[in-house]
Amino acid sequence: MLQNITTSHNITKPTTLCEEIERYLQKVFESEMKAEGSILVSYTPFVIKKIAAYLSGRIKMPASIGIAGETASGKSTITMDLIDTIESFATEFNIKDVITRVNTDDYYYDRSEMVKAAGSFSEFAKNYDLDVPQALELELMHKHIKELLSGKETYLPKYDMSGTAKRFDNHTLAKPSKIIISEGLFTLTEKVKDAFDFKIYVDIDENIKKERFYVRAKERDLGDSADIIYKNANEKAEIHIRPCKKQADIVLSGSADRIKYKNFLNKIIVVIQELYFAD
Repeated sequence: MLQNITTSHNITKPTTLCEEIERYLQKVFESEMKAEGSILVSYTPFVIKKIAAYLSGRIKMPASIGIAGETASGKSTITMDLIDTIESFATEFNIKDVITRVNTDDYYYDRSEMVKAAGSFSEFAKNYDLDVPQALELELMHKHIKELLSGKETYLPKYDMSGTAKRFDNHTLAKPSKIIISEGLFTLTEKVKDAFDFKIYVDIDENIKKERFYVRAKERDLGDSADIIYKNANEKAEIHIRPCKKQADIVLSGSADRIKYKNFLNKIIVVIQELYFAD
């Protein structure tokens, strides 16, 4: 716990507070790295300083988090677990406008007419590459995130993942919040990466990834196109996605136990609780 941190109204030296939080976070990260089945693969020392700056109030702007990884890496599940944990804390302490999700997949271009012409999504997918950043309107995503960070409401698109390739523009009203979080295959690629204060990459073992992919392929009725899609996804990941790992602030394990993610996040959230909500 934060033995030397008192409530915020007793703090007279913000820099000292930030340094104390930084020391606490360093212990949390180091302990997790050594733990069996750790959620952490690697992290940069600077990311701890940045988290401490936000938690201590030295940085007062909203924070944006981008989470990327290959298909079936577990990035969507991890993101939803993070959101659930943060929202549960916010509900308990009546914190408003705590987190907004911007889903990268919703920025795929509308290709519904091409699906109709092909006769099915599986036939369409044989001739249209969904595994490249150019398949998404990432410039629009960048614009929306920046608008939210500046305090503006914006309408987000919604992409139909059921196999129609239909995108509904101006579908969902997104309100500014303390945290903007996004995840997807191409969340950390060139056209959108600089929208994020924190860059996270989800790494995954090839065998686990492949198993998950084919379960999902069956659910989406990809049929005999599944093998082609998987092969293409791997080839394109080598070009467009895996390089993002090198620039990530934090690399997470996509095969770690889900409860470990929530436990780790709660150790960070306790800083906020002790600083601003202690009796």
